[in-house]
Amino acid sequence: MASVVDIVNLALARLGDSATVTSIDPPEGSAQAEQAKRFYPIARDNLLELHAWNFATKRISLAATSDVAPDAWAFTYAVPSNYIRALAVYPEQTNSEADQQPFIIETNELGQLVLYTNVENATLKYISLITDTTKFTPLFINTLSFMLASFLAGSLIKGDTGMKIADAMYNKAMQMLNVAAGKDAAARNYDAQKTHVPGWIQDYGVSDQRSVYDADGRILRG
Repeated sequence: MASVVDIVNLALARLGDSATVTSIDPPEGSAQAEQAKRFYPIARDNLLELHAWNFATKRISLAATSDVAPDAWAFTYAVPSNYIRALAVYPEQTNSEADQQPFIIETNELGQLVLYTNVENATLKYISLITDTTKFTPLFINTLSFMLASFLAGSLIKGDTGMKIADAMYNKAMQMLNVAAGKDAAARNYDAQKTHVPGWIQDYGVSDQRSVYDADGRILRG
């Protein structure tokens, strides 16, 4: 599978940059490596948040905290350190989508994310931070290269030209995301109760004749 450096070089190739980066951590000294070190984590985490990827979706039994829950909620839990986005909260030892429970996530006085819910011994389904590129699917890698190229364009290609290329790379990343998310979600078997088209798909006009997704970004029709 592709390494971080492979993904960086693929992104540079998208921009027509002939440079070949050999290290971004530490950066090898080139402008390309310096900017890739800066923007690669941002591009990766943006893409992880946009879809409930199979390789990044986890369930964890939450640990209660001493924080006092607001009046509307009975229990407070710590959010996992590798948290990207919450997908659902379930009662203990329950995996049924029909048993999802209401919850909110806020920041406490110490600046830590906490989850409030009325479920005792709650389980959280969430998108986790994945840094190991061997876990990425080929389509995720391809999409990430366009996402990263959109960040690199503005810093490596100056002026209006850089901005235009950045927009073009981001638009391409959104198109590739529609394909990658659909293929990723096709590996699941679930009871689709509700459908909606996420805002990021509506914004880029790729849903009308392609796919319909549920609240977790899973494909329902396409």
